[in-house]
This record gives sequence, C-alpha cells and structure tokens, in this order.
Amino acid sequence: MNTEENQLLTRTGPGTAMGEVFRRFWLPILLAEELPAPDCAPVRVKVLGEELIAFRDTDGRIGLLDRFCAHRHTDLFFGRNEECGLRCVYHGWKYDVDGNCVDQPSEPPEFVFKDDIKLTSYPCRERGGLIWTYMGPADLEPELPELEWARVPPAHRYLRKYIVDCNYLQAMEGDIDSTHVPFLHSYLGEQAQRRLRRLQGGSSRLYTEQGLPKWYKISVKDTDYGLMFGFYRQTEDENIDWHITHWLMPAYTLIAGGTPGQTLRCNTRAPIDDENFAFFRVQWNPERPLTAEEIAEYEQGTSFEEVIPGTFLPKRNKENDWLIDRELQKSWNFTGIRSIPEQDQAITISMGPILDRTKEHLGSSDTAIHALRRKLLQAARGVLEGTDPYAAYHGDAYRVRQLDIVLKKDIPWDEGSREQIKATA
Repeated sequence: MNTEENQLLTRTGPGTAMGEVFRRFWLPILLAEELPAPDCAPVRVKVLGEELIAFRDTDGRIGLLDRFCAHRHTDLFFGRNEECGLRCVYHGWKYDVDGNCVDQPSEPPEFVFKDDIKLTSYPCRERGGLIWTYMGPADLEPELPELEWARVPPAHRYLRKYIVDCNYLQAMEGDIDSTHVPFLHSYLGEQAQRRLRRLQGGSSRLYTEQGLPKWYKISVKDTDYGLMFGFYRQTEDENIDWHITHWLMPAYTLIAGGTPGQTLRCNTRAPIDDENFAFFRVQWNPERPLTAEEIAEYEQGTSFEEVIPGTFLPKRNKENDWLIDRELQKSWNFTGIRSIPEQDQAITISMGPILDRTKEHLGSSDTAIHALRRKLLQAARGVLEGTDPYAAYHGDAYRVRQLDIVLKKDIPWDEGSREQIKATA
C-alpha cells in the first residue's frame, strides 16, 4: 500500500474521502444511558473530527449540536438543559435540538436577531441501547442498519463502550485477522485444556489439543453489506470446517464463533478523529435473555475490559503497558495481558496512532486484510465520484449472522451457509 492510499483510508475529518463515506451512514456515538433522562446533563461528543454537544431535551428529544455558542464561542457543555433547549450560561443564548437559537435574553427587543442564528446540528435516533447520528447531506439520509443485536429485547443484549487511542482501521483490521488468534489470544497448560473442554459440542474440531484455533485458508465473498470471510480447513473425515465472519459497512464486525443458540458478538467503531475511536462491544443472543452467569463473566471475566471509574478509558492502557505480567506470560497465557480486547488493543495501539502501511510485508494469511482495504478504497473513491455506498440505503442487507458450520467438501460455502447466516430476530 502506498502513502496516498493509506491517507485515503485513515483520514475521516470533514472534507476527506473516508470521512464522507462514514457520513453516508448512521453512526453510533453514545450509549443511551449517557443521556438517561429529559433535561439531564449534556455530554461532549467528538466524532469524525467535529466537536459537538449532545443533550436530551424536556420532551425527550435528542440534540447533537456544534459544541460552541454562536455568540462568543463558549463551550455549551456548561450550559443549562432546560425547557426544551440548551442555554449558554455566559449570556443566556438558548438553542433547541435542531440548533435554532430560540432566545437571546442579553439583547434588547429591538436588536434581537435569533432567527438568523443556527448552530450546526445533526439528527439523532435511539436504538439498541445506543444513540445514533447521521452527519451527511440532508437529502441523502440513509436507513438505519438492521443489525440483529439492535433489534433484540434489551435483556438479550450486553453492551459496553470504550475510548481507544489509535486509528479505527488498524483495530478493525484485527477483527478479520483470524490467524493471530492462536498466538495473541492463546492460553497455556491447563488453561488451554479448559478452553478446549468448553468448546466441546461446538466447533471443537477447529481446535488443537492445546485448545488453540487454527485457520489454514481464507475465502472472501463481496456482499451488498460489505464482505463475508470464510476461514476453513479440512477435517479428518474430509469435510470442511467453516468459520464465517462478516464485515459490514462502514465499521461493524460480526466475529465468527456462532452455532445455533449461542451468544454472539459484534464489534463496532466510530472514529472520534484520526487517532482515536469510540469502540462499542456487543454480546447478544437472538433466542433468549442473557443468563446471570454470562453477564457476570462479561463484568468480571476477560471478554470485556475494566475501565477507570467514571470514564470509558481502559484501566489497562499504553501508559502502564496494559499491566503485562511476565510471570503469567510464562504460565497462564501467551501475552501476560488479562483480557482479549486488552490484548488486541496492546497490539494495535503499539502500531502507532496511525499505522504506516507502506512498511508492512503482508503474506498469504492476509487475504482478508487485502479485501477489506480494497472495499474501503472503492467506497472512498466512489463517494468522490458521486456514487454512494449501496448498504447505506438498504438497511435490510445487515440481517446476517456469523456462523461456525461443517460442510461437505463439494458444497460451496456461501451456498451451504445461506440459510443459517440469516438473522431472524
């Protein structure tokens, strides 16, 4: 990859090609619980390089506005959320959820010009435990993606948010790089045996006696929603084990590991700026509420990260080397770092704020990475030429589900999995 292409993929601010791609979609920006009630405290939001303020007004409507008052550029984070508007505490100018200035109490009646004042504002919707916004042209407003986890009842879903300090793309590429799993996320000794025993009855043939998954080959299918990846190997009885992951425009990954009745996982990312992103990690079960045991594992185990209290910042981070424990690295797991997402972040953040892809030496195991970059470059160049992404205007295309499946070797994987990957919730 050359420097120009790397810049095209990683820059998402106003006026950039990839920024325009993201601005053609509804993007998750906040947990709904961050704006818990009418007239609650406003929340600072930075997304795609824009400094914004979010608030829920007296009627429960959500506003997302330019963060700074049009009068003297005061930070509206300090504003009063009252009577269907956000009022600047400096001189009392007040704005509704559409950015209209509705009051100028510091001006004499004969000089009031509030009807000429309007802050930049973006429409918001609440769905699936998240608040979403659309930041593109008003006449091109897309459909919300019909992601299964956003449609199931709340009791079927567990959702966490983190702020991660690197470019969105290098983290997203890690989602589809299944060849790193036998190394970065592996356990040692008895821990590996326990993991293997937990997998019995599922896709256990994909695992060695050490409990480590190994994917020998990769197949890629271009789809309306993005890409479908099949990681596979031949079994002893000459069938094919398939491990099917989906990447959905612009930044969702349905991580494979799904068999009927199993709880599933989605990673989604919204760029804050070029060197940071908001990371939403979701577990959901389309058929039943999550169990107390599952929730306890998410809150206390290694599927999710611990955060610094009162923030969305991981407790283990680059400032403390993710609290790597060299003794545990010798006896418990491959890295000495506690959780899977922390292991991922240690690696992707260590690449630097924005990975310089001109220095890479990709191999045959990086087929999925090549495919993702080609798809994003195609989308970025398409937007520059006036062609918008198909998926943005076809929300039903997102009704898919990840899957582990064994097929006879003469059955094409996309045909053999067609019915099972359909989301039903």
